[in-house]
Amino acid sequence: MDLTAAAVVSALESHRDEDELPTVRRRLAPDEPAIGMRMRDLFAVAKAHAALPLDQVEELLHHPTYEPRLAAFCVLDFQVRQRLDDEARQARYELYLRRHDRITTWDMVDRAAPRVVGGHLAGSSLAPLHELAASSVPLERRTAITAPLYFVKSGSFADLAGGFDVAARLAGDAEPVVQNAVGIFLKHAGTADEAGLRSFLDRHASEMPRPGLRLATEKLAPEVRARILL
Repeated sequence: MDLTAAAVVSALESHRDEDELPTVRRRLAPDEPAIGMRMRDLFAVAKAHAALPLDQVEELLHHPTYEPRLAAFCVLDFQVRQRLDDEARQARYELYLRRHDRITTWDMVDRAAPRVVGGHLAGSSLAPLHELAASSVPLERRTAITAPLYFVKSGSFADLAGGFDVAARLAGDAEPVVQNAVGIFLKHAGTADEAGLRSFLDRHASEMPRPGLRLATEKLAPEVRARILL
């Protein structure tokens, strides 16, 4: 297989579907170019090119079109699921953060941040997430609270507590792309530490925008949820 950025773009183009373009365009800026294709086909192309060298992944990130860049983040996600040494994981984490400017949609964050960023930071300082949480760029703040989703299944209550700390910084964030992600993190974090979630909501529910709060309480018992949503 030709493991180059050009080969990935060619494979993506082969799945062009004009009927899918309106659906794709709904998540993009008006002037952002797109191919138009089914997401399952995009994921299949990325998985087939999961051995793409890192310099070629970065080349994909330079592409102006949405799908090649999303494919690049999918490749990063597939790669860190494999048995990589610490240096290789560090390189992918650094690439994600260095080229965060190429992230233009929430799904690019959601696809890669948990394993590429959260997986790399597990068991270490979460200061990089607090730096992202302080960013003026909404999608960087989304990365800050999406990366800790990795901690929900990692089994580390210390890491999960760190995720709650990041959520506290973003609890009142008015940007939908951020408040939605805060709610998603809290909902899943509550399945691992319901007491931690309820303690968090006792302190921060009043400042949270309603959509995020509804998401955060989605898995709580109906009577508990009703009390919080009053």
